[in-house]
Amino acid sequence: MSNIPMLEVKGLKKYFKTPHGMLHAVDDVSFSIKRGTTLGIVGESGCGKSTTGRAILRLIEPTAGEVLFEGTDIRKLSTAELRRLRCEMQIIFQDPFSSIDPRQTIAQTIEEPMKLQGIIRDKRERMARVLELAEMVGIAERLMNAYPHELDGGRRQRVGIARALALNPRFIVCDEPVSALDISIQAQILNLLSDLQERLDLTYIFITHDLSVVNHFSDDIAVMYLGRLVEKAPAEELFTNPLHPYTRALLSAIPIPSLHNRRERIILKGEITSPIEPEKACRFAGRCWCADDRCRTEEPSLTDLGNGHFVSCFQAN
Repeated sequence: MSNIPMLEVKGLKKYFKTPHGMLHAVDDVSFSIKRGTTLGIVGESGCGKSTTGRAILRLIEPTAGEVLFEGTDIRKLSTAELRRLRCEMQIIFQDPFSSIDPRQTIAQTIEEPMKLQGIIRDKRERMARVLELAEMVGIAERLMNAYPHELDGGRRQRVGIARALALNPRFIVCDEPVSALDISIQAQILNLLSDLQERLDLTYIFITHDLSVVNHFSDDIAVMYLGRLVEKAPAEELFTNPLHPYTRALLSAIPIPSLHNRRERIILKGEITSPIEPEKACRFAGRCWCADDRCRTEEPSLTDLGNGHFVSCFQAN
């Protein structure tokens, strides 16, 4: 596997204008992903993880920063160039019902990206590719003329995955692809994504709020809090040696199915910092039991502590 990153994100920012000032949804986020690996991005709702994924793909325009896909800054691409790049970079959305057109059959949904990009012009060849993709993701051929409302959530998400694969991408943002599904179905979809990654040499960003899911699926894990990256490390390293207080609090919330090996739960207290024009300080300081005066007056930067472990915390340095 090559050590050259497929994707490099440098100083990514996405701000939204509000009546009270600029909301810093994503604020100076940087990371890289090697080809064929998975970066899990975790954090509570509103931390900016989904906005990060969409800004990387330019589904929403970043405010600042660089997004380098194999050395090419996609922020500098023209509309035509970006359209061609869509074949390389795709997304699987969180809600398979709202992300699929209810007026199209399953076959039409999977076929549409190929028609829009014009990569297979012959209709018979397109339908052969549709059936190949359906089989690849586990959708029966008899469902090709069905509509989304006739399928359960798991099958609908398989349709979303097939549509993402239709253009033969090499990089996919998985935006909480299992959070709307039952636990048993979640395992099936995760196994499918893992098999597809190995079979097609795919590179993933896997966005979720569930650390127990991302632990078994990701090579590296990045933890976000209020638009900032607070910790990033290989999955095993993060779980065995969490350094940021927020990461430790998240890990303490994972249930352990044992009566004798219980983890001490960390209950976060205090006020959540406003993401609108935040002050130059640690954004977690208001809820952190380790915070001191420096944390409330200076903003920590993401620091490399070795072994690929980065953390944004004065107390961890």
